Amino acid sequence: HQSHQGPPPAGARPPLAPPPAPLGPPPGGPGPRPMSGYGMPPGGTGPNWAPVPAMPPSSRGGPGLGLLAVIALIVALVAGALGAGIGVIATNGDGGGGSVSLGGGSGSDAKVQNRPPDSVAGVAQRVLPSVVMIRVQSAQGEVGGTGFIVNGGYVITNNHVVAGAGGGQIQIVFNDKKTLPATVKGADPSSDVAVLKPAGRHSLPALPLGDSAKIAVGDPVIAIGSPLGLQGSVTTGIVSSLNRAVPTQGEGGGDASYLNAIQTDAAINPGNSGGPLVDASGRVIGINTAIATLGGQSLGGEQQSGSIGLGFAIPINQGKRVAEEIIRSGTVRQAKLGVFPDPRYQDGGAKIMSQQVNGQDPVIKGGPADKAGLKPGDVITKIDDKPIEDATDLIAQIRSRAPGDRIKLTYERDGKESTAQVTLGAD
Repeated sequence: HQSHQGPPPAGARPPLAPPPAPLGPPPGGPGPRPMSGYGMPPGGTGPNWAPVPAMPPSSRGGPGLGLLAVIALIVALVAGALGAGIGVIATNGDGGGGSVSLGGGSGSDAKVQNRPPDSVAGVAQRVLPSVVMIRVQSAQGEVGGTGFIVNGGYVITNNHVVAGAGGGQIQIVFNDKKTLPATVKGADPSSDVAVLKPAGRHSLPALPLGDSAKIAVGDPVIAIGSPLGLQGSVTTGIVSSLNRAVPTQGEGGGDASYLNAIQTDAAINPGNSGGPLVDASGRVIGINTAIATLGGQSLGGEQQSGSIGLGFAIPINQGKRVAEEIIRSGTVRQAKLGVFPDPRYQDGGAKIMSQQVNGQDPVIKGGPADKAGLKPGDVITKIDDKPIEDATDLIAQIRSRAPGDRIKLTYERDGKESTAQVTLGAD
């Protein structure tokens, strides 16, 4: 990555890639902040953006389960006391000490209860065997996340789940508790996607992948993962919004980029990272990756907080493309437009800088935008008829495309609206 004092180019890597510098003032001033607590500065009303933090597996003494154990003990004691009270009342009510039955099942049937295939329980029964818990030995200790099996026996997860491994051991824990070591096939920090290859063999099915381009706001969704190390947890919700520009961390914790994310109110918590977001048919439509928080306690150097109903997932169409490139070549090409957007512009749309940025032209000579006739100072207002809100939205939109994609740009110049067909380049 190059380091720029000015705004980044819109897209994946210069020019138009994961921005080589934050799109705004440095931390401490107004504007976005780095990934650990990304968003409005203290005192603002907006949320903090953060990747769903990886959490210690429950069996290794994570703080969440310690609290759960205490609560469970208290509940057990209270239940015991209530049971004793009921027994006294029932026995003394008629003085006879006869048996009392409140009806209901005996609770002795341990067989799996089958549910209609299109119910949440039915979908969960089909999906759970292909969702895994990931344990990573990092320099800070053991952390955990989630992944899911795809064709070829590979496991897709988030880059931030495995980024801290640093050559340490990675283990895959399957739904039946079988554990296998795994290696990182490859990862793309700017997309926050990683592919793992478990050692040995397993016969578990790959999850079917859906089409994230066909989902709509209001569609029901199911999130499956290992929050706080609680493997196989299932939560439900809907698609709350689409095309949210959500920041991701760059290589080595440095340069940030933006995802064109799916927003959901399905509960996503630390440990859900890398898990599948599936539709009502059990097809993967997203990879759970980030949450918005309003602050929380610090655990392991990361800002921690539970779900507030604002979770975000990488659209599976983008995740699939990145994962396939990783498996095929070990590298990922990102789409580029070849412009430097102005992060200070707030009047709607993404304005191309009017002056050079560290010696580089705002519209890169010979780049896709230059070939399409765009010029410094132009304001990009739409991509394929979707309105562009600002510079970060432009970056997220370009990042969701693939090199070679042809898009229609709508832009304004001197108060006049024009359109141009642009074929995106590759970094």
